[in-house]
Order: sequence, then C-alpha cells, then structure tokens
Amino acid sequence: MRNIVTSDITLRIAAEEKKTSLSFREKLQIVKSMDASGIDRIELPPMDGSKADAVVYRTIADTAVNCAVAIDAGMTEEEIAAAWDVIRSAKKPVLQIVISASTVQMEYKYHVKAPQMTEKIAALVGAAAALCGNVELVIHDATRAEEGFAAKCAQTAAEAGAASVTLCDDSGAFFPEDYAALIASVKSSCALPVYVEPSDALNLAAACAVAAIRAGADGIKAACGAGKYLSIDVFADIYRAKGEAMDIACALDITAIHKTMAAIAEAEATDEETDIAENAEAALLNASNTCEEVTAAVKSLGYELSAEDNGRVYEEFCRVAEKKGSIGSRELEAIVASAAMQVPSTYHLVNYVVNSGNIITATANVTLERDGEKISGVSIGDGPIDAAFHAIEQIIGHHYELDDFQVHAITKGREAVGSSLIRLRANGKLYSGNGISTDIIGACIRAYMNALNKIIYEEN
Repeated sequence: MRNIVTSDITLRIAAEEKKTSLSFREKLQIVKSMDASGIDRIELPPMDGSKADAVVYRTIADTAVNCAVAIDAGMTEEEIAAAWDVIRSAKKPVLQIVISASTVQMEYKYHVKAPQMTEKIAALVGAAAALCGNVELVIHDATRAEEGFAAKCAQTAAEAGAASVTLCDDSGAFFPEDYAALIASVKSSCALPVYVEPSDALNLAAACAVAAIRAGADGIKAACGAGKYLSIDVFADIYRAKGEAMDIACALDITAIHKTMAAIAEAEATDEETDIAENAEAALLNASNTCEEVTAAVKSLGYELSAEDNGRVYEEFCRVAEKKGSIGSRELEAIVASAAMQVPSTYHLVNYVVNSGNIITATANVTLERDGEKISGVSIGDGPIDAAFHAIEQIIGHHYELDDFQVHAITKGREAVGSSLIRLRANGKLYSGNGISTDIIGACIRAYMNALNKIIYEEN
C-alpha cells in the first residue's frame, strides 16, 4: 500500500488570489486545524520582505506540531536565505523553488529559454539544499510546458539535491488522462516523489487527482473550500470511499477534516447573520477586570500570546473599556488584532482635536510623541480624517501614498466600536495598519499610526 502525502495550500492561494487579507488569528487557526487533521504539509506564500511578515511566519512555523511547513523561497539566494530564516525552527521545514516551465512564462517572467531555465533550477535548488534537507521543485505551469521539459526540470532538480517535485495545472485545462501521462513522463526521468496540484476550473480536480495517483503520484495538494482548486474534504471523501481499492494510505483524519470545513462554513454564516452577531456581543469584561483576567479571556478565544503582547492587549483593553464600559468577545478579538503581534512603536499618539462641520473647513490638531519629545501638527483637509492624516504627515515630514482605507463597525448600537484598516505604500511595498475605538476618527488615526510605525521599523 502506497503512502500519499497531503498538502494544504489554503494560505498560499489566499495570498496569490489577493483575497481579503487573513488576520494573524485566522492564519494560525488554519494551521492548527490542519495540523490536527493529519495534513502532512502546510504551504505558505512567499514573504513580502517585511519584518512583521517574518514574525508571523516564525510563529506559524513554531505552531505546527505534526506537519511540515513549506514556503516559496523566492528566486535569489538572498530570498532563499530569508525564507529559511523564518521556517528553520519548524519541526519539518521545506524550502520550495517555484518556477515556470512553459515557453511563454519563461520568456515573460524570467527572460530565459529552456537551457537557461534548467541552469537556474540547478543553481536555486542547490542554494536551497545547502540550507535545508527538504527542497521541493514546484512547476506552477507544468501542464503548459513543452513535451518532455517538465521531466527535464525534475531531473535537473534531483541532480541538484531536490527531495520532491510538484506538477501544477495552472491553466485548468488538463484532463485526467493528460495528468496521468505527465506523471508517467516525470516518474520515468527521475526517482523523486511527484506531487500534483490539480485545477477544478472544469470541475475535474477530483478526477485528475485519482488519475494522477493511479499513474504513480506520491502526493496531492488541496485547500479548504478552494474554489478553482481541489478541496481537501473532497479528497478526504475519495480516500474514504476508494483508498483501499487504489491501494493507498494517508494520514488524513477524515472526521476532523469535515469538522474543520463545517467550522469554516459556520464562521462565514455567522458573519452574515446579525442575530448571531448580536449574541456575540454579550458583555465579557469591563474596566474593573485585571490583566490576568483579560489574559485568560484572550486565551479562551484561542490566542496564545507572549507576555509582551498580552501587556499590549491589556493596555488597549483599558483604553477602550474606559470609554465603552463592557467589552464583548468580538470587541476583544478586535483589540487583539490591533494590539498583538505589532512592531515596536516609534511614534505614540498623545491626543488629537478635530473640528468639522458642513459650513467650516475640517481642521485637525494632532500631538505625537517620539523618544520622549511631543510634537504637534495642525492641518486642514477634505473632512476630519483627511485633516488628521495631513496633520500626522506634517509632524513626520513625509507623505505616504494611501493605497486602501476601510472603516466598519465591529459591534452594533450607539456605543459600537469602530475598526479601521489603512494601507500605506512606501518604497513600492504595502504596510497595513489596524485601529479600533468608539470614536471612528480615533480608530482611523490609530490605524494610520500602526501602519506608519511598521514603515519606520522596516526602514530602520
């Protein structure tokens, strides 16, 4: 009976498809759920180069108890070293070299032809293998490569020290028999384990996965509710029904997989149902609660924070509770999202005064503190929030492009807590910041400060 390796690609494809950014807690919950469900490997998207991203990835690497943690290591030796640095603490780290093998993509993305691409594969795999004992070559457009070239790439990777190869159907146009033929071609060229990542664009992902396994594939990649990808619960059902007939075994806990998928579906439904949302607003804590009590409540919500992060959460909790009185579970989660896992603050918000109306120009007076020195800025703007942002820019002496700006209410009622998401662009990179407050202008200012401090931390 052959063992089949299963990989969860949920986090990776969420980043690739640029969906709504998953929060740190959501990423961690996915990792914990998959790790407990018998998944052999969790795959991470490439790093964005920020220090904050590195902190999150290290935490994820440390969280995985049973499964391996794989990361797209990039296309330079510097990127490979940086990727290794954030997952080296994982119990089973994997460095992935992701390349294109189709003629169009090789020339468009890398400006090389086939011979130069094999040289590139050898160099990158060799650099990764010098750091990590488990290197995987991922050919993301393997189904569009010229006949025999995917096999050539796999052979080159094997000679350079790779431990496995993945063949992806990014075009979504492969039929099961095509996948079987590709697997046979690659398996005949090298002794590496071969994994597949079938597409469900034509509703054939499950059929392609079965055909690939019968042709000798050693692993399947799937995701939670994956849309155009194979869904992990679908493969779990295939394994339960036909695993013995196909003479395969895997470590999947099918019951746990379905519970995880049900929990995800339930969470999505909860977000859409206001009556359930209102139930979540039951008073949990108030301003009289101690730091230990708040820390215990945070832990009961599923967060495992450091002492430093717990201190930040308690400080932010006190600020919000002083204004609102009672704090519900959803509000507490928002506080954790805005206060935990943050970079050290260079600028601190001291106070702000904003004047606005329908017959006057909005003005803002903002005071920040840096290294013990208080600095004030006064500015006008097209509305109170715009004026406040201009006042902050006046203080720091720099203008950053505002790439995204969102405001929404976390809770309902006249005393609702507002949340703001700010994305600033600096040196071509995006930095996001979150802020919460019963005062929506205050939430926006705090979100701007959160993003600003990340930029300064990264630059220094």
